Amino acid sequence: MRIALAAVLAAASVLVAAAPAQAAPTVDGFASVAALGLATTTGGIAGPTVTVDTTDELLDAIDTVGHLTIQVSGTIDITSKQGVRPNKTIVGIGGNPTIRGGGFDFYKSSNVIVRNLTFVDAEDDAINVGQQSHHIWIHHNTFRTPVDGSIDIVRGADYVTVSWNHFAGTDKSMLIGHSDGAASTDIGHLKVSIHHNWFDGSRQRHPRVRFGEPVHVYNNWFDGNELYGVASTMNAGVVVEGNHFTAVPYPCFSTGGYADSGPGRLVQRSNVFTGSGPCQAGGAVAEPRTYYSYTLDPASSVPSLVQAGAGAGKG
Repeated sequence: MRIALAAVLAAASVLVAAAPAQAAPTVDGFASVAALGLATTTGGIAGPTVTVDTTDELLDAIDTVGHLTIQVSGTIDITSKQGVRPNKTIVGIGGNPTIRGGGFDFYKSSNVIVRNLTFVDAEDDAINVGQQSHHIWIHHNTFRTPVDGSIDIVRGADYVTVSWNHFAGTDKSMLIGHSDGAASTDIGHLKVSIHHNWFDGSRQRHPRVRFGEPVHVYNNWFDGNELYGVASTMNAGVVVEGNHFTAVPYPCFSTGGYADSGPGRLVQRSNVFTGSGPCQAGGAVAEPRTYYSYTLDPASSVPSLVQAGAGAGKG
């Protein structure tokens, strides 16, 4: 039987004193943009902090109404995708905090930060951002061996930043837009920033995009991706800049479509291609700088930067 949050708070107080939360980093990209009634993404900072180390404690905490910072300690087993209510920070503390066997689901949720966790063996998606969820920041996590996707951003979700994560040998790394038939829910939405991630031997979807614009893919290391790097389809608009592609046979698909999906638009600039094929590009895309400012690292420096800094336990 799941325990009440009051019990979680009481049990957590000693752990919080022993293992304080890490200093919060500063949000950037689309998750920082003022829109849809939010000035930016702050997570649970306005509320109390609990530390959880069991399945019941974690599930109670993410289902709590109101602002809450949830510190995850140790390895916690969950099943399927578990819903996360708005105004939460879920952050790993201590040695190798891990979510095993399941993942997090965002259904009409907002203002959530997921940080410093390793997701292993998710039986579906590790993180699913869907159903008009917005202002979600996925930062400094590691993804290993999910059965389906590491991260899906779908069904009208918006204002999401995916930064400094390590996708370690994953298959379907990131899907933005779940279906060719979802134009009515997705056009005008799916604004996503993807930066300083290490796509490390992962196979595909870094990301695969339908309809979203702009999707801003910058300063990532595409490292030995077997099938492809980025795919812009179904009239999506993707800006790919300042990335380093190493041993990627097909860095980008766009004007020719991909699989059964029609063509998209893709602007590529300031990228480095090492032992890789050409990036298929074409069409005009809305500029990310019209939404937020950012500083671009040189693409030549990206492999060393993300190898040193991407993933859980590194920020």
